Amino acid sequence: MSTTPTTLFDKVWDAHVVKKIEDGPDVFYIDRHFIHEVTSPVAFLGLKNRGVPVLFPEKTFATADHNTPTINQHLPVQDPLSANQLKALEDNSAKYGISHWGLNNPKNGIVHVVGPENGITQPGMTIVCGDSHTSTHGAFGAIAFGIGTSEVEMVLSSQCIMQPKPKKMRILIDGKLGKGVTPKDVALFIISQITASGATGYFVEYAGEVFEQMSMEGRMTVCNLSIEMGARGGMIAPDETTFAYLNGKEKAPKGAAWETALAYWKTLKTDADATFDKELHYHAADIEPQITYGTNPGLGTAITKNIPTAADLNEGESSYKKSLAYMGFAEGEQIIGKKVDYVFLGSCTNGRIEDFRAFSSIVKGRKKADNITAWLVPGSHIVESQIKEEGILDILTEAGFQLRQPGCSACLAMNDDKVPAGKYAVSTSNRNFEGRQGPGSRTLLASPYVAAAAAVTGVVTDPREFL
Repeated sequence: MSTTPTTLFDKVWDAHVVKKIEDGPDVFYIDRHFIHEVTSPVAFLGLKNRGVPVLFPEKTFATADHNTPTINQHLPVQDPLSANQLKALEDNSAKYGISHWGLNNPKNGIVHVVGPENGITQPGMTIVCGDSHTSTHGAFGAIAFGIGTSEVEMVLSSQCIMQPKPKKMRILIDGKLGKGVTPKDVALFIISQITASGATGYFVEYAGEVFEQMSMEGRMTVCNLSIEMGARGGMIAPDETTFAYLNGKEKAPKGAAWETALAYWKTLKTDADATFDKELHYHAADIEPQITYGTNPGLGTAITKNIPTAADLNEGESSYKKSLAYMGFAEGEQIIGKKVDYVFLGSCTNGRIEDFRAFSSIVKGRKKADNITAWLVPGSHIVESQIKEEGILDILTEAGFQLRQPGCSACLAMNDDKVPAGKYAVSTSNRNFEGRQGPGSRTLLASPYVAAAAAVTGVVTDPREFL
């Protein structure tokens, strides 16, 4: 048996290689496959045309999220394209015996929220979905990444894909985070330091005190944003926090199977002398609440700082100026005090119960600013129930907010929740590309605290004033 020190990533990856191809990709086994209504119909069409069945339907899980409305979900979906895709997901799941959580199913929600909360996501697994933010599941010590439609078909038919092994990066952050600094701020800080392409070609392991101290929901937020620095995915070694979160979840192992799983999960950590292709170190004390000001997630800064000049950044000057022109901002301007029109709390990045707790802790006893349209969208019906049970809905209602129904909502403007052209949205989602939240919309990515502070003041505000 080899005694070479090994990384967490290598341990999980190597355990899933079915066949190595000389100078080519690995044939790679997949433990869990999530599908939704947008990237699966063409894959199912491919199976039908080839007359091929789904090999292991019990390893695939379907949920509707991208195209779903977030109000009046009991009514028929108005948009014909969305309605067709939702129907196709339902029909294909039934045809091939795949578990399906459609609209109004009590387990329905955003794919990367419902997987973990039902215990489908577990340490040491390989997990894929036709969605780039599949990296979220890496928070459990899993290898999780997004795949294309042809690969969705490949997994459905063979439970494997062809995949080149990425390089390995470790990002270490030690120390204790300051007041008002959330996992979202940690991720946005890293991306601002290394740029939106700084981890291209790598799989990232997050390590150090900051990640060890995070809740599972916080870890999911960080791993979710791995893709926004160009990484193939991100992961955090499982520990007691992970095991406590999973224990008792519906799809988690039970009894003797739990003890067996736990024994294996405890081996899933990077050995002391294992090497990475690249290592980065940061200090928790250097991280403040963050906000983006440009049109990629790397164009962000501490909320108290001014918008940098092109000379301060490693950005091409012309593309940087184009980005600021789209946003209606100028180099050197202060971000605090900028007028906001929309606030969006939700998405697979920040649509969990802890995000609603954070948001409500700031709006409690205050009122929504008159100029703000707020979309508060839970990541699942389970989160929606928690919001009601914990009294958070009462706090939100009293402050003048309304709670919407679960779905991806304004993260990607694939449904009715679109930010109008020229309007500014402080958004807890993951992408601020031109038109991402609606044609001509302008997105400032931030944490639930920053979103809440903007929602009650009507402008970009340092949330630490309210904590």
